[in-house]
Amino acid sequence: MSQIRGVGIGQGVAQGPIARMTPPLAAPIDEPATAGVEEETARVREAMGVVARDLEERGERAGGTARDVLEAQAMMAEDPALESEVDSRLAAGKNAEWAVFDAFASFRDQLTALGGYLGERAADLDDVAQRIIARLRGVSAPGIPDPGHPFVLVAEDLAPADTALLDLDKVLALVTTQGGPTSHTAILAREKSIVAIVGATTADRLRDGETVIVDAAAGLVISEPSADDLDQARRRADDRLRTASAPLTPGALADGTPVPLLANLGNPDATNAVALGAEGVGLFRTEFLFLGNQSAPTITQQRESYERLLGAFPGKKVVVRVLDAGADKPLAFLNDAHEENPALGLRGLRALRASEDILREQLTALAEADAAVRAAGEAADLWVMAPMVSTTEETEYFVTIAREYGIRTAGVMVEVPSSALLADRILAHADFASIGTNDLTQYTLAADRLLGSVAGFQDPWHPAVLRLVREVGDAGRRTGKPVGICGEAAADPLLAVVLVGLGATSLSMAPTALADVRASLATHTLDDARRIAEAALAADDAASARDAAMSAAIPRERQLP
Repeated sequence: MSQIRGVGIGQGVAQGPIARMTPPLAAPIDEPATAGVEEETARVREAMGVVARDLEERGERAGGTARDVLEAQAMMAEDPALESEVDSRLAAGKNAEWAVFDAFASFRDQLTALGGYLGERAADLDDVAQRIIARLRGVSAPGIPDPGHPFVLVAEDLAPADTALLDLDKVLALVTTQGGPTSHTAILAREKSIVAIVGATTADRLRDGETVIVDAAAGLVISEPSADDLDQARRRADDRLRTASAPLTPGALADGTPVPLLANLGNPDATNAVALGAEGVGLFRTEFLFLGNQSAPTITQQRESYERLLGAFPGKKVVVRVLDAGADKPLAFLNDAHEENPALGLRGLRALRASEDILREQLTALAEADAAVRAAGEAADLWVMAPMVSTTEETEYFVTIAREYGIRTAGVMVEVPSSALLADRILAHADFASIGTNDLTQYTLAADRLLGSVAGFQDPWHPAVLRLVREVGDAGRRTGKPVGICGEAAADPLLAVVLVGLGATSLSMAPTALADVRASLATHTLDDARRIAEAALAADDAASARDAAMSAAIPRERQLP
């Protein structure tokens, strides 16, 4: 048995034979065109149009997040700036295939150099270029293999167009050698509940037909597994299926201690979250209203979305985060000035203070939406929080301005070490705190959370991160204020127990993770959670903390090697 480590997406486990992705098309040769410029240009335009329409049709069939991703790719296929770059090469006498290849490669290199979220989009450009070149050559674009039986798909990375329409009756799991936790493969795997591991850099040594175990919870691909390993993995998979079909109940520990389980949402469509048992919303990301626009949405436009969200959760808590722009989410009307290190620049509440009219309009829309649903008898319990708060003064500023608009419950996100260390002073002013473990881990470990090359450092199990969570939890107990978790850490069933042991009073996550976390909490008392948390805190690194917590919580015979 040997192990390949990567970044696990979700908590599933699967097993099956390997099938490798069809390799990319060979790069075109830089040689003169045999046809005239007009003819080559017409060929390229036709190919770009066909690829764009195909991507749009795939998006319509896939729906959800996949539709948004594929529509963005379709726009890439007909981007005027890329067309101009292709045209300049055609005008120089280059052939159509090479002109497309070189122009897209130039843009890809620019995105890669930017890193972060934009760097993750470089793979999308590669996929679009491959599809256009395949059309020009009259061949099929590289895609998903079909070995005639269920399989574990191994690829360098997976294009959104392929991920969106995976046949889940055949694809047992995904393993990619590239990509990070925010790549489109990871995003769509979470949405579809596909067992996946990304960034498994040595997975290219796996052979077609070789049987492996893909353990997303541990971030491991296990090759040459024993019969006992396969049997344990099968039992774990069966347990997860039973957990997913269990009756929906409120989140609680084994001793009855309530731990509300909330949903992280990026748009007002709460249908799936409600169906999976979300007890409210712990993080509503309002960026979807702003991203891609040249101006801020109107108060009316915002209010309509907020009303829809609040109406889906009558009587339940709905936590809305005001606009979190900056770093990987620049906006032309807010903060598009170049910054050498945007993750440490004008982002979150800092950006909103610099353009306070946008903050005031958002608070106006939220207050009006709250009033409207209350008048209709569908009142949710609206909480509003500010992102990227780093000082007590910023907390006072946000709470004061929120009160001006009648926001009854105003809080802050704890995403940087300074706010965690000052949590008692911050909670003296704020009504609640919500810990964003993704950014808290990034800033504590000095590792860009959007960069695959340092994904190994982006681990919320690190004792340094857990200590900061404990600081906030202790401050919440002393002040009598709620402390929620709304980062990816809350979706890890065992880490969820640890977070409760550190003082978290609610957990918010992707809806697909709710069942696993609900089941995990139900097997431990509050005393258990505190004991398991102490075991993790005593470790020296993330891997040791995870192992220590597992040893304290789970009988060793139930663990995979």
